[in-house]
Amino acid sequence: MFSGIVAALGRITCLTPREAGLRLTVDAGRLGLDDVAFGDSIAHNGVCLTVVGKEDGQFMVDVSPETLSCTVGLDALGPVNLEKALRLNDVIGGHLVSGHVDGVGEVLRFDPVGDNRLLEIRAPAALAKYIARKGSITVDGVSLTTNEVNGAAFTINLIPHTLENTTLNRLTPGARVNLEVDLIARYVERMLDAERR
Repeated sequence: MFSGIVAALGRITCLTPREAGLRLTVDAGRLGLDDVAFGDSIAHNGVCLTVVGKEDGQFMVDVSPETLSCTVGLDALGPVNLEKALRLNDVIGGHLVSGHVDGVGEVLRFDPVGDNRLLEIRAPAALAKYIARKGSITVDGVSLTTNEVNGAAFTINLIPHTLENTTLNRLTPGARVNLEVDLIARYVERMLDAERR
């Protein structure tokens, strides 16, 4: 589990093809690796991946073909939002995030509003029912609060701190982003669906 509070901006520095999928080498940036062991989980733009190696401020993770087929941002060199998995005594500064991307959205607008940015994203239609006004959503691993929801499109206000400390400052209309809807909303729907049967 994660909280959607990005701990560091890392950088994918090497992509190594495997028999199935890719091995990524990631420069950890400010993410301390002293307490990271093989088998630990680190979220990369909202995608939970398992550490398979580390050396000299970098670590390695393997990405399966399935993960590559349903996410974006893991098949190219460049910056990546990083967050270590939560421990039981950690503060949850964002919201509960599983690190399992539900779908890929498209950026419709990224407009300046003073020193903030108004971000509008169109989610896949199947996810629209989970997105609520003033609800939680994860965009490329960042826990955010929605402003308005109109069908499958929703807006978010990005403050300067978020813009300075995540990859979201690089977004442009047409960009694709990893989305994870609120975990609680998914479970509520499942329970209600079970009661109807």
